[in-house]
Amino acid sequence: MKGICILGATGSIGVSTLDVVGRHPTLYKVVALTANTNIDTLFEQCLAHRPQVVVVVNEAKAAAFKSQLVGTAIADMEVLAGAEALSQVATMPEVDSVMAAIVGAAGLLPTLAAAQAGKTVLLANKEALVMSGDIFMQAVAQSGALLLPIDSEHNAIFQCMPAGYQTGSRAVTARRILLTASGGPFRQMPLDQLPSVTPAQAVAHPNWDMGKKISVDSATMMNKGLEMIEACLLFNMQPEQIQVVIHPQSVIHSMVDYVDGTVLAQMGNPDMRIPIAHALASPDRFDSGAEPLNIFSVRYMDFEEPNFERFPCLRLAYRAIGAGGIMPTTLNAANEIAVEAFLNELIRFTDIPIVIERCMDAVAATPADSLELILQADQHARALAHEIISGLTQ
Repeated sequence: MKGICILGATGSIGVSTLDVVGRHPTLYKVVALTANTNIDTLFEQCLAHRPQVVVVVNEAKAAAFKSQLVGTAIADMEVLAGAEALSQVATMPEVDSVMAAIVGAAGLLPTLAAAQAGKTVLLANKEALVMSGDIFMQAVAQSGALLLPIDSEHNAIFQCMPAGYQTGSRAVTARRILLTASGGPFRQMPLDQLPSVTPAQAVAHPNWDMGKKISVDSATMMNKGLEMIEACLLFNMQPEQIQVVIHPQSVIHSMVDYVDGTVLAQMGNPDMRIPIAHALASPDRFDSGAEPLNIFSVRYMDFEEPNFERFPCLRLAYRAIGAGGIMPTTLNAANEIAVEAFLNELIRFTDIPIVIERCMDAVAATPADSLELILQADQHARALAHEIISGLTQ
């Protein structure tokens, strides 16, 4: 039986992971769960899965959670508070696998700690890899950690790679990755209507059930831009070898084009339990709980090239990985602040790429050769983004 720590247990990936793990109680034991503020969901998860320890990052919520445990069957469970405790539980000796599902830059340090500790890292937090790039991949190589991608697209690519493939290595017979994207809810909206898009419209993804931040990223296609950067690192390919393909039906989750002309595609229903189960069972397979794909109900599949005028965030992601250094970190940080501002109705939907590009214009692509420099670049970009947003709202 393997011990698992779920970083971000109350989010959509965390909930799906516990659903899959619960189907295989003889194979996985939940050692640690973490959450930021959603203590009600966390409490129900703890009752169901009885972890050894939980982390509530928000200290006030942690105190409230401890009070909630009094007089229950899990009253003696260890509760830790604060962001530093995330790395502590991710590196526990009892933990074999770490599901890295904290959204945004907040997931970087505990995910990196898990990699440095040689854990099996189930990577659902793309921002951690985008920010730390080569440093993260070097930590995986040096520690002997196993890195398995959870994003449906990267998991699909991994499944289409040659037998025995390890992330970070170069599959010499694979010449291209075709990274699919749904196109989000505004794929066909007239461009002149985009400035009036509301947060409610932006979070209503047509195919996937995701959190607000990721849903907005999908609508701007920044999500795909971050995934493109992640794919370069995970599969040791150049940006020009990653072709983004809009596929509205979300049946094909990505493809690998081989030198002999063969294109391998991974297909399935849009259910995150499928890639989660693949990674948890690897190198075998077990039941995910997802409905089988009814190929007859698909009927047709469409493929389109992305339009950079409609999706400028995708263009900015290619620019960031091309520049290298701290530029991907700057891109990610500026995007997080801009998306938050949009969700709070401080800026328009079309202001998101404006904030990001102005941040990128204001910094040089200096080398990102230490974690300290990466964290400094992240904070600098966030401060810049706040300044730019203040100028837009005046």
